[in-house]
Amino acid sequence: MSSPSDVVLRLTRVARTLEEYFLGKSEVVRLMLIAVVAGEHMLLIGPPGTAKSALVRMFAKLVDARYFEYLLTRFTEPNEIFGPIDITAFREGTYQRRMEGMLPEAEIVFLDEVFKANSAILNSLLGVLNERVYTSGGTVHRVPLLSAFGASNEVPNDEDLMAVFDRFLLRVHSDNLDSYHFHDLLLRGVKNEVLRLSGEGERMKPLLSSKDLHALHQGFAAQMSFSEEFLAQYKGLVFQIRAEGVSLSDRRSIKMLKLFAASALLDGRAQPDASDFFVLKHTWNNLDQAEILEGIVGPVLEAHYRENPDKRRFGAADVGMEALIAELTRVRELLTSDRALSDLQLFSQLKALNEIKAALQAIGTKPAQDAIARVDQLLGHVFQSGKFA
Repeated sequence: MSSPSDVVLRLTRVARTLEEYFLGKSEVVRLMLIAVVAGEHMLLIGPPGTAKSALVRMFAKLVDARYFEYLLTRFTEPNEIFGPIDITAFREGTYQRRMEGMLPEAEIVFLDEVFKANSAILNSLLGVLNERVYTSGGTVHRVPLLSAFGASNEVPNDEDLMAVFDRFLLRVHSDNLDSYHFHDLLLRGVKNEVLRLSGEGERMKPLLSSKDLHALHQGFAAQMSFSEEFLAQYKGLVFQIRAEGVSLSDRRSIKMLKLFAASALLDGRAQPDASDFFVLKHTWNNLDQAEILEGIVGPVLEAHYRENPDKRRFGAADVGMEALIAELTRVRELLTSDRALSDLQLFSQLKALNEIKAALQAIGTKPAQDAIARVDQLLGHVFQSGKFA
């Protein structure tokens, strides 16, 4: 059996492999690892084509674990998820399911369009996700689930779906990438298509086993150690979040401690620190709250990174100054040329400039500040040029 440090090293290799194929997903990948280490579940919300399914599938290939995936609809029947009825046993008066290869025996689960399932499936999922049990014919089965990942194009607004929604401790918004990612996005996309067409993706070798992760879970109690300073700062954030109208129950607040501990473990730290508070940005109940949480948690993270600049693990800096400067140059050439632009084209380029500026502000280095001055200069030129007339 691998040691905890060796398992963490293997998880780091999993993260690097995923980041190699999926551009701009470093934070999502980090959250996936945290969910698996903590034994919690994660929901990916976003439009089609934003790599939600592809990320989970490649992650499952990199972990030697029993995997179950299904695209749910309102017509999906329980036997498609939990296994068909055992006819032989039924004739003998026993009600049981044949669960081989089905969700109750899976260690990693991916449920696409999870909120489109009917109530019969959703009610059974509650026990699986929360208590790790599945009840069939009066028999309670313990399930070996490590983590479940759900995906949906939108946040559910039906009260009947809130119980299942609540079981996903992490909620992650997966959106289309910004313009300054686009060139690298095309290159990664070609790489992924070649991987798929060549069949090489199917031959990917796992980098760690489910046994290692189960062992990590069994010893995870030792990681649940928190300084008084950390707990006091966390209390302040929780009550600030609640004051802004974002519901964060006592139960979820306690479960979040597992995520902080998992994040610290992935960094090789004995205790969590302020950098681990980034997971709080992903506790929203609707997408409108994501900006509120960013406004609360962002300053705490930036203060920590100002004191510990070498500890910044991802964010806008991952884009790279080179990509941002290249996009800034492209926008400048377009806006300062004699070419006539429609209002739609003009507003599109201004939006791109604002995205570039926000990314540079998040990086915060001297070269980034110099580039921000160039953005402001270009904006001033546009507004003085009469292009809006």
